[in-house]
Amino acid sequence: MPPSAQATPAARKRAKAAPTASVGPRYRVRMHKLHAHVFDVELELARPDPAGQELWLPVWVPGSYLVREFARHVLEMRAFCGRRELALRKTAKNRWRIEPCEGPLKVQLGVYAHDASVRAAWLDPSRGFFNASSLLPAAAGFEHVEQELSLEPPPGLRWSVATTLAPRKVDERGFGSYAARDYADLVDHPVACGDHLRIAFRACGTPHEMVVEHGTRLREQVDAKRLAADLRRICETQIALFEPEAPRAPFRRYAFLLAPSPTGWGGLEHADSSALICAEADLPHPRDGADAGAGYRRLLGLCSHEYFHAWNVKRIRPQALTPLDLERENLTGMLWLFEGFTSYYDDLVLRRAGLISPQQYLQLLAEAMRAVQATPGRHLQSLEEASFDAWIKFYRPDENTPNATVSYYTLGGLFALALDLHLRSRGKGCLDDVMRLLWRRYGRADAPLREQGVPEDALPALVREACGADLRAWFARHVQGREELPLQRLLAGFGVELGHGAPEPVDALGLRLDGVSSWPLVRYVRSGSWAEQAGLCAGDVLVAVNEQQAGAAALARQWRRAQAGQTWSAHVMRDGRLLQLRAPLPQPAPGPVQLQLAARPTAAALRLRRAWLDA
Repeated sequence: MPPSAQATPAARKRAKAAPTASVGPRYRVRMHKLHAHVFDVELELARPDPAGQELWLPVWVPGSYLVREFARHVLEMRAFCGRRELALRKTAKNRWRIEPCEGPLKVQLGVYAHDASVRAAWLDPSRGFFNASSLLPAAAGFEHVEQELSLEPPPGLRWSVATTLAPRKVDERGFGSYAARDYADLVDHPVACGDHLRIAFRACGTPHEMVVEHGTRLREQVDAKRLAADLRRICETQIALFEPEAPRAPFRRYAFLLAPSPTGWGGLEHADSSALICAEADLPHPRDGADAGAGYRRLLGLCSHEYFHAWNVKRIRPQALTPLDLERENLTGMLWLFEGFTSYYDDLVLRRAGLISPQQYLQLLAEAMRAVQATPGRHLQSLEEASFDAWIKFYRPDENTPNATVSYYTLGGLFALALDLHLRSRGKGCLDDVMRLLWRRYGRADAPLREQGVPEDALPALVREACGADLRAWFARHVQGREELPLQRLLAGFGVELGHGAPEPVDALGLRLDGVSSWPLVRYVRSGSWAEQAGLCAGDVLVAVNEQQAGAAALARQWRRAQAGQTWSAHVMRDGRLLQLRAPLPQPAPGPVQLQLAARPTAAALRLRRAWLDA
């Protein structure tokens, strides 16, 4: 974290010279306003800027590329020099300036915390969670010195603390003081407080743990032994991918911080931890059989994804995010590499770790292909453009998003798949070789270009260096350009058959509906579809199709008799008016993608497939 561009020259000079933790900020976090969802934060600074100390809060959290304006949750802020209260004023949307103080400075603030995602902060009587980026203001000019964080337990609750911050002096439940190297390090360590179920294991000798919130309630419902064994296999497979000769993790310990909820989902990566949310039903139960179900496989895939980020984006970083600027957008056209390639490896690692079968892996691939197939925006936006526009498009979806943009996660993962198969089929190495070269060059602690970050145009040259293949034209077509990936041809060479299932009527008509009631709400109209041609739009209430009451069953009956060119009508309610819309049915488009292992692959295809899926 560079000192702020608005910090005074004296503050910058002091930041460079500051040698000890006593110079740096000391934060204290209290959690006694649980029902109000308010963290009380205290910041002490022994030697504030004599010209007037500035404080600032980040506007985004690393790993989630959207300006979230965390300062909007600051309820109040007061500053004191000894017993004298100081004047302070806002100088920007996320900045405050305090009048000069010759002695120690103390700042008190209350922060509202009711965001149940992994990106911000949450506090209620069941648990507390925060990223420092949404709670702890940085002291301008002191970003590069050691920071201290003290946590106080909520009164009357037997909570414990889960974080990978370095403990300085803590009790048996983890409350007490922690240290971070600098403010960027502080921001990279989320903190979870609550009733925890801790599941410990070692991967390649390194201590790991999964910390599950609501531990007392869930303790008898979670197969902790299974989780530990499966996570260990995931972690060891990834460690060995990057360090095959002497597998070792790039951190001293790692924690998966998991908050189960009725329907939630999400994850956010950090250097030696990840914050995760899953549905409670996805957790493995002690009475589950050999296959714990699709929900559990999805949870393992989420853990695999965020763990892979410990290498790919937290240590192998794009040049545009090196160093991070947490006060404004950090634009890069490479999220297809850092999120897309991670999305490719997350499920592939499950297969290589023996946690899913080859056919189950193909089903996951088919889901990704179906998602891209249903996104006309892929014809308008390239992977590079989707990455660059993440700040204004991907994290701000609306009813037209599928028509206007494409996911650099999903399409980026399919590009990684195509690149891997292309290299393997020509005997030119594989994507694993490229990732290991990236790690040696840009990620490892002794990497020569670690502090520089990966340049925007580096990948074609790295692929050529690692695999001896000149694929500049390939990148131009599929990363800078919008050409469809030749996945069917590539997969065929690995003994995988690509087909299409029967289309669902609603999808074939180009609609996405909210609910399955008789009068569903139109959420999305696909460009080029019958629905668009007829004039339906998001927000319409679909009353009838062909003068029959709208509903899944009625649509399915009509669809079985439908023919291309036949005129279909729809009655919709829009702005309180009943409208009748009509258009001819187009030629049927291919149904959803399906993948399966070829019954009789050639010997060459079988060898390639085993090397790919069982590496």
